Amino acid sequence: MSVAFESSSTRPTLSDVAREARVSLATADRVLNNRAGVHAKSIARVREAVSRLGYRPDPAAARLARSRTHRVCFVLPSGDNPFVAQLQAELHASRVWLEDHRVSALIREVDVFEPQHLADFLRGLRDECDTAVVMGLDHPQVQAAIDSLVEHGCGVITLVSDVPRSRRHAYVGIDNVAAGRTAATLLGRFVGRQPGEVGVIAGSLSLRDHAERNLGFNQVMSSEYPHLTVLPTLQGKDSSALNETLAGQLLAQHPELRAIYSIGAGNQGISAALKTATRADKVVFVGHELTPAARADLLDGTMDAVINQDAGHEIRSTLRQALARVTQEPVHADQERIRIDIYVKDNLP
Repeated sequence: MSVAFESSSTRPTLSDVAREARVSLATADRVLNNRAGVHAKSIARVREAVSRLGYRPDPAAARLARSRTHRVCFVLPSGDNPFVAQLQAELHASRVWLEDHRVSALIREVDVFEPQHLADFLRGLRDECDTAVVMGLDHPQVQAAIDSLVEHGCGVITLVSDVPRSRRHAYVGIDNVAAGRTAATLLGRFVGRQPGEVGVIAGSLSLRDHAERNLGFNQVMSSEYPHLTVLPTLQGKDSSALNETLAGQLLAQHPELRAIYSIGAGNQGISAALKTATRADKVVFVGHELTPAARADLLDGTMDAVINQDAGHEIRSTLRQALARVTQEPVHADQERIRIDIYVKDNLP
């Protein structure tokens, strides 16, 4: 048996709404797009007409009607973060989709660890893009800059690391508290019942994703693995060179160190420190993002587990949600939910 799903030919149009509400087509359009300059009584009549007719915007018509390209600007961390490089590669791989949907994408790199610099940079995007995709600090100055963009009519989507108190339109990324808890469960089970110390290295606890992972990690470690002492979190700004120094200090100063949890990027530096100290086979190492270097570290036993988020899924979800704000297409939460993936050397894709 086959079943066909066909669209209705009697779907109400915007003209039907305008006629029912006794307003012009332009007025109906202004109401549905939340633009200013419409009398309250007219707004009420249009909304009543929408409800009576069951009107829904036609996404296909909205796409066809757009006469200009929707400009999306990705504000990403500068430096040598390999996961950021993966995001950039996935954006480049989406170029056919971008062309088909009349979307242009621009990548701007900035030092996201300096809140004033990042905030000033964001404010400068007001007339450069229609949607800004921001991967940066959760800081009052950054929040204010995002709010300023939104007030100016620019859409804002936070990527990987959220700024939840801002007026951003959407967040694309994993549940980072759950990711930190997952890391703690893996690390605790790998270490076993032997007492000792655990080192933690983050990029910056001012990054929301790093702070949330740190929170989740400590929740599980304190409640389920009390025989392991979690040392104060160090901050290496996602730099491999700085992380190598920090990990080397941990290894030298803490002979009872049983494990290292890397919250952010810069894992190559930690890997190098473990190998230099000839303790790669004695210290459990859990980190984030399945980069080429992390894959090699899993295969040779330097890393024990990697918690990953799919960069391709995140880029595609970001682009879909940026466009949906313009076309008024519905956003399907299940489709846009970013999963937490766990990799060990035996299940590498």
